Amino acid sequence: MRPNPRKRIAAGAALLSTAALLAVGIQTVPAAAQPAAPHPSPLRAGALPADITPAQRTALVKSAAAKTTRTARTLGLGAKEKLVVKDVVKDNDGTVHTRYERTYAGLPVLGGDLVVHTPPASRASGTVSTTFNGKRTVKVASTTATYSKSAAQTKALKAARALDAEQPAADSARKVIWAGSGTPKLAWETVVSGFQDDGTPSKLHVVTDAVTGAKLSQFEGVQTGTGNSQYSGTVTIGTTLSGSTYQLNDTTRGTHKTYSLSNGTSGTGTLMTDADDTWGTGSGSNTQTAGVDAHYGAQVTWDFYKNTFGRSGIKNDGVAAYSRVHYSTAYVNAFWDDDCFCMTYGDGTSSTHALTSLDVAGHEMSHGVTSNTAGLNYTGESGGLNEATSDIFGTGVEFYANNSSDVGDYLIGEKIDINGDGTPLRYMDEPDKDGGSADSWYSGVGNLDVHYSSGPANHMFYLLSEGSGSKTINGVTYNSPTSDGVAVAGIGRAAALQIWYKALTTYMTSSTNYAGARTAALNAAAALYGTSSSQYAGVGNAFAGINVGSHITVPSTGVTVTNPGSQSSTVGTAVSLQVSASSTNSGSLTYAATGLPAGLSINSSTGVISGTPTTAGSSSATVTVTDSTGATGTASFTWTVSSSGGGGTCTAAQLLGNAGFESGNTTWTASSGVITNSSSQAAHGGSYKAWLDGYGSTHTDTLTQSVAIPSGCKASLTFYLHIDSAETTTSTAYDKLTVTAGSTTLATYSNLNKATGYTQKTFDLSSFAGSTVALKFSGVEDSSLQTSFVVDDTALTTS
Repeated sequence: MRPNPRKRIAAGAALLSTAALLAVGIQTVPAAAQPAAPHPSPLRAGALPADITPAQRTALVKSAAAKTTRTARTLGLGAKEKLVVKDVVKDNDGTVHTRYERTYAGLPVLGGDLVVHTPPASRASGTVSTTFNGKRTVKVASTTATYSKSAAQTKALKAARALDAEQPAADSARKVIWAGSGTPKLAWETVVSGFQDDGTPSKLHVVTDAVTGAKLSQFEGVQTGTGNSQYSGTVTIGTTLSGSTYQLNDTTRGTHKTYSLSNGTSGTGTLMTDADDTWGTGSGSNTQTAGVDAHYGAQVTWDFYKNTFGRSGIKNDGVAAYSRVHYSTAYVNAFWDDDCFCMTYGDGTSSTHALTSLDVAGHEMSHGVTSNTAGLNYTGESGGLNEATSDIFGTGVEFYANNSSDVGDYLIGEKIDINGDGTPLRYMDEPDKDGGSADSWYSGVGNLDVHYSSGPANHMFYLLSEGSGSKTINGVTYNSPTSDGVAVAGIGRAAALQIWYKALTTYMTSSTNYAGARTAALNAAAALYGTSSSQYAGVGNAFAGINVGSHITVPSTGVTVTNPGSQSSTVGTAVSLQVSASSTNSGSLTYAATGLPAGLSINSSTGVISGTPTTAGSSSATVTVTDSTGATGTASFTWTVSSSGGGGTCTAAQLLGNAGFESGNTTWTASSGVITNSSSQAAHGGSYKAWLDGYGSTHTDTLTQSVAIPSGCKASLTFYLHIDSAETTTSTAYDKLTVTAGSTTLATYSNLNKATGYTQKTFDLSSFAGSTVALKFSGVEDSSLQTSFVVDDTALTTS
């Protein structure tokens, strides 16, 4: 039986209300219907973060904290050095990654953070490895300052005034050890609060040598960016009914609330409310519209991190940040502030174009994720990596949203026309097109503003996802170069996101530079996919494309299968096709195939496909060859079977292969375990059926088959569907099954459609006559309470 291990955390779900928000002339996919971002299939599934509860995470942190003295001694730290646990990540295979901050003689060590990677007990012979930031050991001659605290504060004030901060007021300086670069030094860290010249709050951190008075470093604590506004269209958002009034309070996502500052610049603001749960008008002159966009952006960003990485909120503790809109007057920016743990949005030019889009939410809230993981300093090369990380995950949010009004792209700020000529703020495929960003790494790149030193990392991510050269994606044309002119092949955006997230959360530290980012990303790719994978080589090659490190070649080991190319046969005419394969390892080869036309099979020992086709149609066949070591190779090709009758009339037929699934896992392309004869779910007929989802945890299952529908035919798709669910809600679709034919959605079912027994569903596919169409069942399940979608006795009949 597929387990249902957890109860839904949001106990108040029955009180929630989702409102259809009206925005004139614009439509989008409601948030409740957003598809989960695809998960790659890592070679080493254990390298993915385990889906642990906030309570389990707290227990891991507590356990690590109890062992800090022993850990410090094991790492060879000095007698005055102590470790403070910041976070713990546990992989599915039991590997634990513990992130520490450091103190020396009781003083915080800035730049002294480190991550300890500990293998599970089952791999006791494995070695503990460590990612250090700065020096392995820290030591200073004395902790007595000869440069006074007041002098350090005065120096910090001067630094702030040089940056045009308005009326800064120095906070009390604290004594620290600076280990971010060079030899560790006793220092004062002063935070100067004020406003930057565009009205953005400023929290400038100035680090001053406590012996010589020299400025050692400075960086901005408030992290800013610019995105789209009022482009999401009609959306569904999570609200709560309190008495007779609705609130912008999403209790299903960590209790995220949206407040209005009413043009103020401090405080939390006033929680936004509405009488009828229909919010905004889509016009910037309506005060609710900005709240709608901010609230929607926050929920899509939450869903992106949850469904893509299993991360529950910015701190991964199940608690949401909050949003503030209508900051100041005509403020053309937005910012994340870790002190309030909140996102703040200005109303833009003329106070009618609030910067509250998906780009903004994804970018700015990702600053919070970075702050609570690697903590990349917002200066120098690490500052550029910090900004790029927000661009990378903001782009991930935009693609995840699948919003037809603002399709996913690799352009940053493309909707707001901030340059006045229709160009975007930044280009990930070729960053220097904006006139300020660096395209590739060079020794002085860290001296640029962090929004420009982010260019090489943005470029690397595009190359890693899509590869170099000219291509068109979602209607946008790109032509990405490389620094050395060597072409780079992409590994796909889904895998690239997984690698960058693991690099950030597991291997990067606060002062990671571009060379360190390459090492972190390679470590992440190795953990997820192995060092012999195309993903690992892809990381090395993408970094080489921005002048960081050298290219990596995938080792030519394993099984190679020669693709036989497209095949054509006729119903009733016998065929024989030899599949050729070779392996660098000795021993015999074993052949298997899926998706072959009805009547054909493959000899597992010889690789000969033979038999007599019985049904006209087109199949997507895949041959898998396995050698004696377990290494595999595949080849996929199309096999078209035509009718033996000839002529232009339509012959009545049933076109789907293995329509009742009684041949097991053949003909259909399905996720592991979907086609099954398990007794836990009854079949409609026979023993086998297709069982999608039912795990009670975040999961996606698919079932597909391509079929050619003859020209001139009427075609009808039928199947039997049974839905059972542990969900108790009568209003919210948590788990969904989508049925598509090509790019056309035929139907969507959810936990709200659960019922006893099977019901037959019928759809007219006559419009696809004369073409080959891919039929697909896609089930997406959220993090708790199982829903099973069981499909059986399918048929695609022509007449």
